[in-house]
Amino acid sequence: MLTVTDALDRLDVALAAARSAGADAADALYVGDGSTSISVRLGKLEDIGRSEGEEVGIRVFIGQKSASVSSSDLSPAALAIAAERAVAMARLAPDDPWAGLAPADRLLTGAVPDLDVDDGLDPAAETLRELAMAAEDAARAVPGVTNSEGGGASASRAVTALATSGGFRGGRKSTSYGSSASVLAGEGADMQRDYAWHSARHFADLEAPEIIGRRAGERAVRRLKPIKLDTASLPIVFDPRVGATLIGHLIGAISGSSITRGTSFLKDALGTQVFDSSISIIDDPLRHRGLRSRGFDGEGLPVAITRIIDKGVLTGWMLDAASARQLGLQPTGHAARGTSGPPGVGPTNLHLAAGSVSPTALMADIKRGFYVTELIGMGVNGLTGDYSRGASGFLIENGEITVPVAEVTIAGNLVDMFKALVAADDLQFRHASNVPTLRIDGMTIAGA
Repeated sequence: MLTVTDALDRLDVALAAARSAGADAADALYVGDGSTSISVRLGKLEDIGRSEGEEVGIRVFIGQKSASVSSSDLSPAALAIAAERAVAMARLAPDDPWAGLAPADRLLTGAVPDLDVDDGLDPAAETLRELAMAAEDAARAVPGVTNSEGGGASASRAVTALATSGGFRGGRKSTSYGSSASVLAGEGADMQRDYAWHSARHFADLEAPEIIGRRAGERAVRRLKPIKLDTASLPIVFDPRVGATLIGHLIGAISGSSITRGTSFLKDALGTQVFDSSISIIDDPLRHRGLRSRGFDGEGLPVAITRIIDKGVLTGWMLDAASARQLGLQPTGHAARGTSGPPGVGPTNLHLAAGSVSPTALMADIKRGFYVTELIGMGVNGLTGDYSRGASGFLIENGEITVPVAEVTIAGNLVDMFKALVAADDLQFRHASNVPTLRIDGMTIAGA
């Protein structure tokens, strides 16, 4: 894996080759990564995995034509051949009136912000094995746990660098670590599975494997002997580990490609009240040690904290340069990309701000409701906002979480769901997307 400096030097070679081949403009992206993963099951080592890879993606423009190629051979000769191939492909491509690099006057200048996403460590495989063992041992020690799908631990390192003919040069290096456990509880026809995991940029920030394992075991045992529910309209409460999927649907609906194609249920909602005024949703690329933190976007633009939803109001779309041109707007610093094609858009460290009441208070007036801990399937229509997903969790009775529930479907429409959404005050920053406990009244549960 190259250093950031060496990677940028390779990208300069690629850009020079693209210009020599006839490109009017070009950009080049380097991605190098290496990871080690360990899995154990029933107290024994099951698998050790090690992967490493490097690739450069070159995107060229000839007028309003463009093409992209990638190469895992980073030698100057190979990059020159790749650049020539990209230019030849671009000459044959159809015109795209929106194609082009990000505006040069909007590119990040100066140093890339240091967001403390690399701790400089390289844990040994034996250290990771001990983490995986400890997580699984703790899960298996929970009374009622009868089998295991395994424990795991991983460590990875990555280097990303981007250079454009418009003048941007920048890179970043990062580390990430993870630990998990997945176990089964019960026997025979009444067996239930559950899991727990944690990820962090710094090894020192990784949650203790004993806590992760115990959480997985307790969750599995708690799901034993589930009941089914009759079809009804009930208040739904989303556990934080699944509630983040709701803001994921929001992000899909406000991405530039969805808006330019007219395929979003929120295409006419800009500047309007989409959520209750108590709800704000923030994208923060500059969070120190954040799982998706970055100092520049996929086109070399600076990034900033964005209040996507501010007191319930949708403030803007998430745009790369191409979708911004099509809409007559400016790119928003949300471009995301890989080495094999043009940028799209994506969030970074996303969260829904905490509300003002505890989860207990949020549920206190619910005589009968459903607390969702797992969602199944992807039954969401991005054009209409219709929402229907399989779910499991627990019955809420008189404000208390009681017996487990399985094999139900929850349904509604995201427009109505967003307006009805209420947040508790238990927000924690554990994942790339974080939400507190969420409540939505008026959804339909389809049961037995």
